[in-house]
Amino acid sequence: MKSARTVTPAQARERLADACARAEYCTHELREKLRRWRVEPGEAERIVQELVRTRYVDDARYACAFVRRKAEYARWGRRKIAAALAMKRIDRSVAAEALGEIDPQAYEEALTGVLQAKARMLGDEALTTYDGRTRLFRHAASRGYETDAIARVLRRMMAE
Repeated sequence: MKSARTVTPAQARERLADACARAEYCTHELREKLRRWRVEPGEAERIVQELVRTRYVDDARYACAFVRRKAEYARWGRRKIAAALAMKRIDRSVAAEALGEIDPQAYEEALTGVLQAKARMLGDEALTTYDGRTRLFRHAASRGYETDAIARVLRRMMAE
């Protein structure tokens, strides 16, 4: 296995500023990069704080972009997005604010799409049998959707 090479603090700051100019990163990801580059912890924290001060990195901006990307394109549910933000050590209040920006109608449409795609895979039994509905429910739950939303959409799909 290849070992990580040591990077000077000036090189690390320049690399991170360049990376942050091209894409959104959270402070946790930057700290992990600095740790892998074997930058001294005190120096690493100074670099991260400087990048925050100069607005190269902003956890609130990152959380909003992350939520938008995962909700719209990956069609994740709120629970899965919240868990992913927690793993990236985004503050709960920041994550809650970003999750609050999800459009409820678009969210329900995404859930409907997820359930319809799975129902097509399962075939005729999907909405007519208990086992089929259970499989649909579990699939949507594994994508991070809330149980009440799943139940509401499944009832609507069965009525159609």
